[in-house]
Formats: sequence, structure tokens, C-alpha cells
Amino acid sequence: MNKAPALVWFRNDLRLADNPALLNAMSSYFYIVPIFIYAPQEEGNWAPGAASRWWLHYSLAALSESLNQMHMQLIIQQGSVSKTLLRIAQEVRAKAIFYNRSYEPWACEQEQRIFDIFAQTNIEIHSYNANLLFQPEQIVNKNNTPFKIFTPFWKTLCALPEPEPPLPKPHLLSHSLLITKGAALKSLRIEDLKLLPNINWTSGIKESWQPGEKGAQATLRKFLRGGLANYSHGRDRPDLSGVSRLSPYLHFGEISARIIWHTVKHNSLLEPKIFSASESYLRQLAWREFAHYLLYFFPQTADKPFRQEFNKFPWSSNKKYLKAWQHGQTGCPIVDAGMRELWHTGWMHNRVRMIVASFLVKDLLIPWQEGARWFWDTLVDADLANNTLGWQWTAGCGADAAPYFRIFNPSLQGKTFDPDGTYVRRWIPELKKLSAQWIHEPWLAPVEELVAAGVKLGDNYPHQIIVHKIARQRALSAFKRP
Repeated sequence: MNKAPALVWFRNDLRLADNPALLNAMSSYFYIVPIFIYAPQEEGNWAPGAASRWWLHYSLAALSESLNQMHMQLIIQQGSVSKTLLRIAQEVRAKAIFYNRSYEPWACEQEQRIFDIFAQTNIEIHSYNANLLFQPEQIVNKNNTPFKIFTPFWKTLCALPEPEPPLPKPHLLSHSLLITKGAALKSLRIEDLKLLPNINWTSGIKESWQPGEKGAQATLRKFLRGGLANYSHGRDRPDLSGVSRLSPYLHFGEISARIIWHTVKHNSLLEPKIFSASESYLRQLAWREFAHYLLYFFPQTADKPFRQEFNKFPWSSNKKYLKAWQHGQTGCPIVDAGMRELWHTGWMHNRVRMIVASFLVKDLLIPWQEGARWFWDTLVDADLANNTLGWQWTAGCGADAAPYFRIFNPSLQGKTFDPDGTYVRRWIPELKKLSAQWIHEPWLAPVEELVAAGVKLGDNYPHQIIVHKIARQRALSAFKRP
């Protein structure tokens, strides 16, 4: 074992289990210097939003505590990543740097700068795939080019050998002297990064989540005990607890896709009755893989439509409509419920995400980038790849996108996936006394029903800002234009 120090650079892999950079460093070097460098300026147009910064604050605290239990101190820095890594490596005379790869465009550029600057030194660089099931280059079509449609991508993924099994959490052995050779290094406090929002709107988020690796593991266990068995049906029901809620933990790397994949597979073998539901869930996990895959091969899609003809699409710039959508005041209950859930918890059920996105880009004809920006700032699981794929899919301008004529009827969606109105009542208390018959279309309710329920349209709950039937025809005309 090499007695020189090694750096372990943490990024969106804030965990100990299945962390190849950390495990390989600890297997080869006595002295480990764990580092996190906050550099939002290197993330271009997509520096972390407010909800993500909130999560990062507590995730770093959880990681720091876990490392302390292994007699290691997390060194927190701020500034240029490549220059900071080089400075610390020279200061402690490190012989190697270990890190896990990220695949966002800005992250690839960041890694290239690191290779360039460390190429002039004798410091080794070791990088690993820890955040995806497979490296993007491993999944290509017969022409050795990237897939643009999910189904053939999924079939090719399934034909590959199983993803590598997750690595164990490293153990600190008393004789290994695995202590931080850098205890004297100056480290910022997490508070110095000023990640927490200045406005007090995160109380609901704090009640809803437990950032960190322990929270991720507890959330996975809860899903395996409850939601997985009914996932095929439950994943579309926002009124039920039918989804895993693992997305923020995956984004921050507090749990790996490989851990989830193999754990779900193992459980499906133990309980054959959940096999179909497990396959359905793993397919959704592969959609996450596909999102990162597309962004890796087509980095321009974070800001621009995949289909270039959409550069000339006649979008609207109605700020009044946009604000109503953002704050859950559109007069459409299922849309407003989703937007209020988002504001309160930093998260939204995936089915509802599709509904509110369709309402914005097709009913209101507001550019998908506006929705992507709002989600980016308010979602705790704001992930550039998933956010881009979801919004471009809904707008019809992305790879494997929804056809232009697929325009969700929000009232019908609400009746189908929230049949008793449970979800709407939870987030729109103004409507909680309305019966299931009218709760998704209060504008059709008889006057006596509204009076009995205490609903005053235009007063304590807004009128519709747009009528879907009219909006649909306008959208179809716009989308049919050459």
C-alpha cells in the first residue's frame, strides 16, 4: 500500500457505498484527503437552483458526518476546481487523485481541464463510472452511433451483461492508518457556502425529506416494503404512495443506480409475484439512463431543441399566464395541485409533471425552457439530463418526443389518475369540500354545490385562465405550421 497521500474528489457521488473512487483510493493509499469543491460558476447556465442548494447543504453535512466516523475530514473549498485540486495536491504532496465521472456537458469540460493541468505533473488520475448503469459509449446501435429512441436503447441495454454489482462500503481497519493526511488543511464550513435560501420557504421541504446516504437507504427500503409491488399501477397515481421518491438521492449520488438495480432485481427473485412490477420500475430507471445518454451525446439540448425546426416555433411570452402557472393559480385543479406540491415539498409526482408541463407548453404555448427553468430552481431532484428530456418530450421537440397532437386534457387526466380528488384536496384546501364529481372541473359544478363547498370562483379559487378546448385547437394549429 502506497504511503503517499491521495485525493478523493467528491462531486455528485455523496456516499460511501458503491463509491469506486473512494474504495479504490482507500485500497491503495494510506492517507486519504476527501475534498468537495463548490464551483457553480463552472456549471454555466445551470448552476444549482435554490431547492438543490438546500439539499446540497444537508447532503454535505451527512457526508461529512459519515467521513468523520471513519476518522476522515471532508475538506470543503470554493473556486476553480482544477486549480484547487492542483493546489491541495501540491500542498499535501499527493501522488494520485480519484474521482467518479459525471456526464453533463459542463462536467465533461471540467474533467478535461483537470486532465490538461495534471498532465504537467507526476500525479496520477483515476476516474470511474459510479452514477450510471453503463458508460454512454457502451450502448450504441449497429452503425456505432447513439440511439435516439428509447425502446431500441432499452432492448440493447437489456441484452448487455448485467450492470456491475455495487461495491461495498469501505471499512476502516485500525491498523491501516487511514486518517486524513490534511487535518491542517484549511476547510470552509458548509455554512460558508451560503447554500440555504434567504427566504423562508423550505420548511415543507425539510419536513418531506432526509438528505444523505442514510435517507436514501431508508427511502429504498420503504419502497421495497410498500410501493414496488403495485408500481405498475401506482406509479401513475399521485393520490397514492406508489413511487420510489429516490430521484433526489440519485441526483446527488447518495445512492447509486447500480444499488437500486441489483436490490430490486434481488427482491423480484425472492418474491416472483413482484417480477412484473420490478421490470416496470427498472424500465423507468433506464429512462434516467437514457436522459443522461442523450445529454452526453447531444449536449446542446440542455438549452436548445433537439429538433431544430422548433427554433422557429411561435411560442407565447405571456408573463401573467406564466406566473399563474408557477404559483398554482391557473384555475385547473390538477395543475395547481402539482405546482403547489412542488413549492411546498420541492418535488412533484411524475404523472403530474407531465400534466403541468403539457399545460404550460401546449395549452399556454409558453416555451419549454421557461418550465425547465422553474423546475430547475424549485425541484430538489433538479437533474439537467432528466429535466431536459422531460420538457423536450412534452414539447415534442426532443429525441423520442411525444407527437405534437398529444395534448393532455388536464381535467380528464385528473379524473383518471386522481379519481376521488384526494391529491387535489391535499394541495388545494379551497376545494376540499367539493365532491369527486366536480373537483377536477369546478367551473361546471352547480351553484348550490359550490356554495355548499365554500368555493367562490374568482375569489378564493381562480377562474380558468384558459379553456382547454380552445387552447387545444390553438396548439394544434401552431404545431402544424411548417
